[in-house]
Amino acid sequence: MRFSHISLGVLALALATPASADPKPAGPVDPATAAGAPAAPAAADSGPTAPPPPFTINGSATLISDYRFRGISQTNLQPAIQGSITLTHASGFYASVWSSSTSGYVTQTGNGNQEIDLIAGYKKTTNGFTFDAGVLYYVYPQSRPSSDRSRSNFFEPYADVSYIVGPVTAKVTVNYAPKQKALALDQGQSGLFKSNDNVYLAGDLSASIPNTPIGLTAHVGHTWGPSWLALGKEYTDYGFGATYTYKQLVFGLNYVDTNGVFTLANGKNAARSGIVASVGVSF
Repeated sequence: MRFSHISLGVLALALATPASADPKPAGPVDPATAAGAPAAPAAADSGPTAPPPPFTINGSATLISDYRFRGISQTNLQPAIQGSITLTHASGFYASVWSSSTSGYVTQTGNGNQEIDLIAGYKKTTNGFTFDAGVLYYVYPQSRPSSDRSRSNFFEPYADVSYIVGPVTAKVTVNYAPKQKALALDQGQSGLFKSNDNVYLAGDLSASIPNTPIGLTAHVGHTWGPSWLALGKEYTDYGFGATYTYKQLVFGLNYVDTNGVFTLANGKNAARSGIVASVGVSF
């Protein structure tokens, strides 16, 4: 999730990737929920029901009109195909793989067209709060760095806490990418690259309208550099949207904007405001 991106980001099913700046793709189902899925009813005189399975697997596939990461288009303002699969243990530990088509400018070498996010983390709910922390590793398999300083892959630890009040969920997320070569910034177009770290802080609200299949989302985030992820120094992204769920399908419509500028080769601003539509399926 680089631009030339971590977005999360984020990402993922329906609006999860473009709407929020959560750098993680659509993450694992809450282990308590996933592991505790209702079993088939037993006969009245049968023994205790079987314990929930220790592992659960969930996945998603999404078609989206523009892959936005922290408000920045990763596909030259064009559509993308995305997918994810997550393995969750009943203890709360999980591992996930998420992938999206991208455009060549995403990497510093400018020739990658795929992003793969490898994720490992731990999620726990207690006293109404859900804590989630882990590490993201962004991989651009088709990027061919011409030198060490142009390396595209990088990692980013993350942590977030969320709280549910009725139909509303509030979440605060922080991502910190330590100094590494993939985040290096050209000092004044001099050809001298300096490694930098990057911080991303975001707040998200989501709500379901009772007795309807409609959900609402709102997001604001800020990126601090200086690094490749921060458009030089820093910028803010924000957005709001809605989802409609029909069986396994989720339809999304989201408004995304930033106060930054990232000019593409065709002269368009990849950080400009836009409407992002998506349709996804979970399994």
